[in-house]
Amino acid sequence: MNYKIREMLKSDWNQISEIYQQGMDTNLATFQTECPTYEEFDQSHMDQCRLVITDDTTIVGWAALSPVSSRCVYRGVAEVSIYIHNTYRGKGAGSQLLNYLSGQSEKDGFWTLQSGIMADNKASICFHEKCGFRQVGFRDRIGKDRFGQWRNTVLMERRSNLI
Repeated sequence: MNYKIREMLKSDWNQISEIYQQGMDTNLATFQTECPTYEEFDQSHMDQCRLVITDDTTIVGWAALSPVSSRCVYRGVAEVSIYIHNTYRGKGAGSQLLNYLSGQSEKDGFWTLQSGIMADNKASICFHEKCGFRQVGFRDRIGKDRFGQWRNTVLMERRSNLI
């Protein structure tokens, strides 16, 4: 498929939130129980590296970074959020978007990207490994899902080649 990647716009929010809701519905993608408003999303994600991937005019996925700490020594470390529309999973959009995000983040001064993935989300773990992430930790019962069940996560990271 011929996808295009561009900066995320506020006007994209309806399509972005639909894709985010699809991820929440799997109970494998996030501990979030309600889709945030655009304002909540805007406050919790960095301005740099907010991206969408499109197939013509349809947004098929999005990615954004969140700070891992407010301390200045961690200014080059960010957490990745990436979500792909259900009908586009396994068709290359995710890999193209995550690889682009990785390159763009380095240009923007990030030396480490990390992702906390639910331990039973094997597809996401394999996807991140395919895109240069490695497993660096395991968090036992780190949070409760939307059904109140404790869940474990795998901590993955991708280090810049610039270090």
